[in-house]
Amino acid sequence: MKSSNIAIKVENMTKSFKLFYDKPNTLKERLVFWNRKKADTRTVLDNINIEIKKGDTVALIGTNGSGKSTLLKLMTKIIYPTFGKITVNGKLTSLLELGAGFHPDFTGRENIYFNSSIFGLTAAEIDKRVDKIIEFSELEEFIDSPVRTYSSGMYMRLAFSIAINVDADILLIDEILAVGDQHFQEKCYKKLQQLKDNKKTIVIVSHSLDSVKKLCDRAIWLYDGKIKMDGNTSEVIEEYLKKCG
Repeated sequence: MKSSNIAIKVENMTKSFKLFYDKPNTLKERLVFWNRKKADTRTVLDNINIEIKKGDTVALIGTNGSGKSTLLKLMTKIIYPTFGKITVNGKLTSLLELGAGFHPDFTGRENIYFNSSIFGLTAAEIDKRVDKIIEFSELEEFIDSPVRTYSSGMYMRLAFSIAINVDADILLIDEILAVGDQHFQEKCYKKLQQLKDNKKTIVIVSHSLDSVKKLCDRAIWLYDGKIKMDGNTSEVIEEYLKKCG
């Protein structure tokens, strides 16, 4: 496959974390835990190889702890591989943690400017988009209030509205759409369908398998840090449910 057609390429990628134990403070703790190691190494993702084409809509599925969210963070370059490499071609935006990049003491409007600038927009570009962002979020009444007064659903509305209006080529989403009311969730998925139709690349982590079936053409099932299956969404979900349903 030509590299010019690849949005994200993961090559022989492994991610491990060191788990450090508390240092014993008392004589009793030293005697009880005398043979405990200072740290353990836990491999969260093991030798992962993935190619995602431009315009693909891909779901990452699996049980909690399988490495889905870690993989998205690696794609976003919040964290980096222990071994291997990840190549991203195109402007990327992500929704990984609710309200990440928001300052609680500033208003929703001010946070639109802060958060959009993190995604690389200039002040003039944000000026052109700010009304559209506020309209989609449905937060007109609260947009000039500090975001510390927002509910989790309001956080999600604002974060999603910003992310979809920065004209990114690649959008990464981690279960954030589980927050909020049914009306806004449906609105978000409708917008994601529009982005898909416009050939944007979307990678989404979700436990909502019905939504994944509707939106995604491809699913990657992660199991115990490895790729268990990669292929047609319906087929992957069917096998996943046989084992984990």
